[in-house]
Amino acid sequence: MYKFFSLLLFFPLIGFSQNNVVTAIDSFMNGQANHFNFNGNILVAEKGTIIYQQAFGYADYSTKRRLSNQSVFELASVSKQFTAAGILLLKQKGQLQLSDSLRKFFPELPYANMTIQQLLNHTSGLPDYIDAMQTGWDVKKVAFNTDVIAVMAKKKLPVHFQPGEKWEYSNTGYMLLASIIEKVSGMSFNEFMAKHIFQPLGMNRTQIYNTRRSKKDTITDYAYGHVYSDFLKRYIVPDSIQQLKMVYFLDGITGDGTVNSTTGDLLIWDRALKNNQLLSKKLQQEMFAAQAPVDTANKLYYGYGVMTGKNELGQYITHSGGWPGYSTILTRYLKRDFTIIVLSNNNASSGALAATVTNLLYKKPVVMPYEHKAIVMDTAALDKFEGKYEGFYIERKGNKLYRNTTNRLEIIPESAVKFFYSDGTDRQIEFELDKKGDVIKCWFIAYGVKEERKKL
Repeated sequence: MYKFFSLLLFFPLIGFSQNNVVTAIDSFMNGQANHFNFNGNILVAEKGTIIYQQAFGYADYSTKRRLSNQSVFELASVSKQFTAAGILLLKQKGQLQLSDSLRKFFPELPYANMTIQQLLNHTSGLPDYIDAMQTGWDVKKVAFNTDVIAVMAKKKLPVHFQPGEKWEYSNTGYMLLASIIEKVSGMSFNEFMAKHIFQPLGMNRTQIYNTRRSKKDTITDYAYGHVYSDFLKRYIVPDSIQQLKMVYFLDGITGDGTVNSTTGDLLIWDRALKNNQLLSKKLQQEMFAAQAPVDTANKLYYGYGVMTGKNELGQYITHSGGWPGYSTILTRYLKRDFTIIVLSNNNASSGALAATVTNLLYKKPVVMPYEHKAIVMDTAALDKFEGKYEGFYIERKGNKLYRNTTNRLEIIPESAVKFFYSDGTDRQIEFELDKKGDVIKCWFIAYGVKEERKKL
């Protein structure tokens, strides 16, 4: 066994007893808000009972209107499970079959041998509609599902692979599923979801909402999505940013997103799925089944509108979402029946925060957030950290160190062996040295969760 030394820093790496888990979650979330700009809402429940619910920051940065537990957020791709449930409700009523062909509903589309089931589990091979609309649509106008379908029919975009060959995430598939719901039910997607899901469950703060085209349909306590402007040095809504112009011209698309909800309503939804309140037990099991492999090494599969997986903490069902200004996640761990919901309206890393909260629920050790302060290191002292590690490599350029994976990012020293990320996220790398001062390995710390990374 190697001997090593590490400079002790004044931050807590602590595990929590059951009695103070809630206090630990509150401390962690306040630290994220105070030190790493988390802005959003969180709810944690055990067996359906809320044990922690809190709102942090602004619903509108420009007016300084604060978030509350009743604030409504765009869910982005967390919406897909609602679309999937809508399709399954129609199957339950005998109005469609999952084996039905896409061309049964849209014969104008050039995609043969593609089924509803393949749309549900992302094995259709459909091309991305966002790319198609960037070049095939007048971006000064708001597009709707019918517009996207017309563009796809005209362009006859090729599939990425033959239906059923493999798994590839597809927003296009879920846009089409919403349109199938409209064709079969004879109702708008908005009306169908309200009548058959939101109203029966008492999800009174939930609706399909397209902010930029629904100027007369306003929501009280709405959480507007914000992105950080490097130029202005503040958070703004993304509408004025040229690179994010799709937030305007794709604002009428439904099915892959645009369910807007609160943390409280999402808990109602989570309970409805668990207790088979909408779907038969058989159909609910199909929704949560491992329908298509996503990452077999990490035991992650896609069902219908949700992912199912297993890790050291047990079996879970989850889905995350992202759209300019929003980052969302809804997760439930099955055995202990923990539900974790994180909704951010400033693009915070909701998935990573939910993972850390889960570690706290299972009384796993977590590095609590703290303020990072840079120190000056001798350039020669940086040499020993260069090299390949599991998942990334470290290189020195002049008197700075950089972590390289798909992009290059400076890491800043705060001690002789610990560095923090320069992008303002709660991530650090801590190195372990032997008695000669050589690096043995390092620890990657992401939002408090510490993982060993071997030097290669």
